[in-house]
Amino acid sequence: MKFLRRMFPSKNENIATNTEFWDWFSANHKKFWKAVHDGEKVEEVFFDKMTSKLTQIKDGIYFLTGMHDSQTAELILTADTNIKNIVFVEDLIKSAPNIDNWKFTALKPEVNISKFQINMENHTFSAENLSFYATYDDDYPDEIDLTIIYDEFNEAEKDIIVNGVYIYLNNLLGELSSATIIDHLQIKGNNPENVELIPIAKLKDYLAWRESEFEQKYQHKRYSAQKDNWGSFEAALSNGKPYFAIANTTVLEWDHKASHPWVLKIEIYYEGEDNQGLPTPEDNHSMNAFEEELSNMLIDTEGYLNIGRETADNLREIFFACREFRESSRITYEIISRYSDKLKIEYHIYKDKYWQTFERFKYS
Repeated sequence: MKFLRRMFPSKNENIATNTEFWDWFSANHKKFWKAVHDGEKVEEVFFDKMTSKLTQIKDGIYFLTGMHDSQTAELILTADTNIKNIVFVEDLIKSAPNIDNWKFTALKPEVNISKFQINMENHTFSAENLSFYATYDDDYPDEIDLTIIYDEFNEAEKDIIVNGVYIYLNNLLGELSSATIIDHLQIKGNNPENVELIPIAKLKDYLAWRESEFEQKYQHKRYSAQKDNWGSFEAALSNGKPYFAIANTTVLEWDHKASHPWVLKIEIYYEGEDNQGLPTPEDNHSMNAFEEELSNMLIDTEGYLNIGRETADNLREIFFACREFRESSRITYEIISRYSDKLKIEYHIYKDKYWQTFERFKYS
């Protein structure tokens, strides 16, 4: 299937819910199908309107479209590997109605490797010239650290090659797996001595095996922070402005950190120029209320650990370690929306199995 890609924002229109989005799509599905099928006026009839509607639903949802077969058009919604948006793509597709001659897919699917290759400038990426090996570290035994070997690697074209390999893996594994399973990845052209290379065709099976072992090892690990100790830290930044932090010092010594491999990082921006970079009492009250509401929803025994927060230089950062990334993103986004008139808040979700993000709390 040949896809036409559209990933640029357009002006917003009045679509507020998933139901309203699909009502709109259902009302227009015949002319959309014709535009995709005929390949005429696709930009005007379909792309611009679709982009506008998706932007209104949620920033960071993109799409691919093309003919799945001679009679069926396919719409693939994608988060473009942004972890925090995956759940919103999946939710939108789950709410899709059955519409004649349309197929709806959440996230870019994996492809049949035997018939697949990526051509980019002067390079071809395929099962014939790609292989891999894994590196193990006794200090971080659960991390999946991979090196991809590309036979025609050269430093002069490194950026092109790295981009090509990432696109290949994204198609080989599918968007969900490529975004969530591998912890570290590097790309080389030379094979170290005494390292046995594994054909890239076996990568999916290897990752499935590692993921299964990981889940079996940690699936029953839960934590209660009810009796934990919290520490407070004060310091001065290099610019002389004060720094304040509080952290759960007990959980930072926990032996099963990898059971909560996802870090939720929340950034709250405020105006502190007249107060040495610290928030006003009003902003501080709103930030504390936001964090309390979030903590009441992200419960420790259900897999969400409040690690701590830092406040300095017009920014407060709040950190949670989470067992999963879907519900934590959904809850965080919902609560942020309720504070949008009071606070400027952004959030990120990324994998950090051994909580290296929080090392500074140990030594503050």
